[in-house]
Amino acid sequence: MEHLLEINKLSVSYNVVPALHDISFYVDKGEIVSLIGPNGAGKTTTLHSISGLLKRNKKSVFYCGEDISNIEAYKLVKKGVSQVPEGRGIFPNLTVAENIQLGAYVRKDLSGIKKDKEKVYELFPRLLERRSQICATLSGGELQMLSIARALMARPLLLLLDEPSMGLAPIIVDEIFKIIKQINSENNTTILLVEQNAQMALEISDRAYVLEVGNIVNEGPAEELERDDRIRKVYLGL
Repeated sequence: MEHLLEINKLSVSYNVVPALHDISFYVDKGEIVSLIGPNGAGKTTTLHSISGLLKRNKKSVFYCGEDISNIEAYKLVKKGVSQVPEGRGIFPNLTVAENIQLGAYVRKDLSGIKKDKEKVYELFPRLLERRSQICATLSGGELQMLSIARALMARPLLLLLDEPSMGLAPIIVDEIFKIIKQINSENNTTILLVEQNAQMALEISDRAYVLEVGNIVNEGPAEELERDDRIRKVYLGL
């Protein structure tokens, strides 16, 4: 069976400091898969490597069966890979509507873009209310919603989410994670999720991988990892 995304012995270093050590994992179409682990484990590095923001070793990243190890980030967006970065990456001096429009910059189908705008506003009604508002004035939760909405405008087959709960109040975190689950179930969008909040990540995921110091040290169905004594103690605080 061909995986939607397959990572094969991916290694990344910052100058001479290794960040990832020959990690391998896969994501199948329609799944939510989480990468959990402590700060500095290599989770964000993994996402940046997949999306083309970091140099990868040859034949280490495969998407829809194609070796994309040497393909630039903007070309991957056209192929259906979108990343929602840690810190949101919103253009603060533009309006909500302008930021959302920028998410469709690789597309030419005007009628489809219009329909997808309507969909993201249905998904995020708060953004509809604030569509004319300058983004610098938005709350952290609204910025996170906008970042996800903008990524959806590219119609991704694979959505890479980097720490969507970071800096948000618990009630907003619950709302964001419900929306992530909704995006997956209603659009059949495959999601690779990097998340510090391991409890929330495992609750919505099909499978998960645990990264520690650039190595995958555990993996399996999310429900099984939730019951693992070490995972419960170290990552779930139980």
